[in-house]
Amino acid sequence: MIWLIALLSFITVATIRVVGFDLDVAAANIHGFRAKQLAEMGVAVGANPVVERGDPILNQWSEENGEGFEVRLTSEGGKFNINQILLKEDKNLLKMMFADWGLDIDQAAEVADALGDWIDGDDEVALNGAEITYYEDIGRVNQPFNRPFYSLDEMRLVKGMDLVEAYQPDWRSWFTIWSSGGLDINEAPAEMIAVAAEVSYEEALIIPETVRGPDGERDTDDDTPFQNAQEALALIGVDGSLRGDISARFSVNETTTRIESIGSAPGAKRKITLVVRNRTGQPAILERTEEVIP
Repeated sequence: MIWLIALLSFITVATIRVVGFDLDVAAANIHGFRAKQLAEMGVAVGANPVVERGDPILNQWSEENGEGFEVRLTSEGGKFNINQILLKEDKNLLKMMFADWGLDIDQAAEVADALGDWIDGDDEVALNGAEITYYEDIGRVNQPFNRPFYSLDEMRLVKGMDLVEAYQPDWRSWFTIWSSGGLDINEAPAEMIAVAAEVSYEEALIIPETVRGPDGERDTDDDTPFQNAQEALALIGVDGSLRGDISARFSVNETTTRIESIGSAPGAKRKITLVVRNRTGQPAILERTEEVIP
C-alpha cells in the first residue's frame, strides 16, 4: 500500500510538472507571437517615408502591458560596399583597412587578392590570391563562386578571412552589399572615413562633428550634412581633383536604409530587420531577416 501511494504521488508530481512545462511553452509561444506582432508594427512605422530618424514615434512602450517596440533607422551608406570595392579593383583600400586592424602588409595583400579572385569571372590567380586549385586542395569544391557576394557570410569562405576575423571580430559592421555607391561621407563614422581618405582618425573626426552641428547630436534640426564629398574632403585637406582614387570612394545621399525593429512582450523579444532602397520614393525590399533575442 505504501509503495502504491508513493508511485501515485510520483505520477502526480510528474504530471504536474509536464502540465506546467506545457503551460510555460504555450505562454512563451503566445508572448513570442505578440513580440513578433509588435516588431512588425515597428517595421510598418519605420518604413513610412514621412518618419525620420530620431522621431519619437519610433519608440513606443506601454507600462500597463509591459510591451512595445523600438525601431532604429540607419543608412547602409555608412559602411563599405565590398562588391563595389572589388569591382573597382580598389584593393589598396582593403589592404590599408586590414593593416589598421593588425594584419601585416603581406597578410593584408593576400586577403585582398583572395577576395578579388573570389568575385572575378576567371580562374587566373592574382599575385597573392586563391582560385579553384587552392580551395580543392583543402577539400572545398565549386569555390570560389566567381560572382559578387550575395551576403557577408560568404566572405568568411575566402582564404584569409579567418585571420581578419581573429584581429577584427566585428568586421561585418564595416561592410555591406546593399548600398548603391561609395561610402556616404555624411553617414560614415570617423574611423571609416580615415581609412578611405588616408588621413588620421583625428583629422577625419572633423567631418562627423561638422555634420552633427553645434549641438553635437545627429538627426536634429541643426545638422549640416555635406552636399558633395569634395566639400567634405577639402575640409580635411584632401584635394579630390588630384586624388581621384580617394574621391571615388565616397558619395552622399545614399538611398538604402536599414530598418531594425525590436518587439518586446513579457518574457519575449523578436527582431525584424528590413533593408529598403528608396524608402521615401518607390521602395524596394532588398533583404528581410527575423531573429529571437534572448
